[in-house]
Amino acid sequence: MAISVEEALNLVYSFVSPTQTEIVPIENAVHRILSEPIIAQHSLPSFDNSAMDGYAVRTEDAGKTLKQSCVIFAGDGNEIRMIEDQCIRIMTGAKIPQGCAAIVPIEEVHITEDQITLPAAIKPSQHIRLKGEDIQAGMSLLESGTMLHAHHISLLASQGITHVKLYRRPRVALFSSGNELKMHYEPLGANQLYNTNTPTFAARAEELGCDVIFTGTAEDTLASIQEHIQRALNADLIITSGGVSVGDADFTKEAFQTLGFESAFESVDIKPGKPTTFGRIGTTLILNLPGNPLAAALCFEVFGQSGILALSGRSDKYLSTITTKMAEPFKMKKGRRSLIPGWFDGSSFTPSEKFGPGMVLPLSRANAYMMVDASVEGFEKDAVVKIIPTRWCMSSEKQTSLITL
Repeated sequence: MAISVEEALNLVYSFVSPTQTEIVPIENAVHRILSEPIIAQHSLPSFDNSAMDGYAVRTEDAGKTLKQSCVIFAGDGNEIRMIEDQCIRIMTGAKIPQGCAAIVPIEEVHITEDQITLPAAIKPSQHIRLKGEDIQAGMSLLESGTMLHAHHISLLASQGITHVKLYRRPRVALFSSGNELKMHYEPLGANQLYNTNTPTFAARAEELGCDVIFTGTAEDTLASIQEHIQRALNADLIITSGGVSVGDADFTKEAFQTLGFESAFESVDIKPGKPTTFGRIGTTLILNLPGNPLAAALCFEVFGQSGILALSGRSDKYLSTITTKMAEPFKMKKGRRSLIPGWFDGSSFTPSEKFGPGMVLPLSRANAYMMVDASVEGFEKDAVVKIIPTRWCMSSEKQTSLITL
């Protein structure tokens, strides 16, 4: 019996644990997932310093004409104290001298030979960066499960951190089977087709930060498929397509079962993609997707992406949606949860003009899809809908409904 999308996703999350960890230089950590929190070891700035090129002054000297006693450059290590009736020339980033109450920018003073005339009003602490105003030692900077981006690397570098502990990239293994299918680099025989599913899974898994292993093409025999499965069991996730539907003349399902396959689910109430199967052999997860290209690709977006996000250790492992409006009216048949590909232009969503489970073109011209409730027969123009992107990851730390009602 087919289970709901919600039940299927919950089973995916319950079966998946993050990968093991490794220590990596921060220069190689972009788009990787932290496996431990980062706590600030140093305050930033580590000392009070000037935010401007200007003059270090006392507020009581506002409006006075003073002499310049010295110059402080960024990086100077000497302790300097303010002298009465004198000011100090100071450069951006230089340490604030003792007794300084404010910095007056160069453009706000009047200079006559060696005399500096200050403005009539000076605000206390103006243009001074205070110690710890950005980061204070001991504060939490990053949580475990955070995907690191360029500005996170800036944060780590500011603390003198050279290496971080990350979750290992998930290893995804792929193999193809079926006498009627050939890889894109092989010649086609009569009544044969190119295998588009395996390259699609490989590309999407790489986009999601995985290391991909392709074990080759299995012959249509039980022994050959078993051999390919066994060669792939060192991966975190094996993804295949086709061969498990009722009536399939294929050994795929039998091959997995003879090797101890533990099933989580074998059918999902979704269109297209009902025969989607998920489970594991030992600690290796198995996802078998429909054989039809569009059905396989869309179900990868739902179930494959969810499994990979969870394997990656991301705290935001749950798929999320963007709320937008329909660009035009759309009619459809009700009766089953449906995946509808289309294009999101930043303000509205246009469903693909023509799509079917066996097609390849529609998703190449789509950047998102809707998951529509079984009760829906269509939408009017400007109807509010939820979409899930396919060309970037939209995810959340909390699990929310993906369904457009």
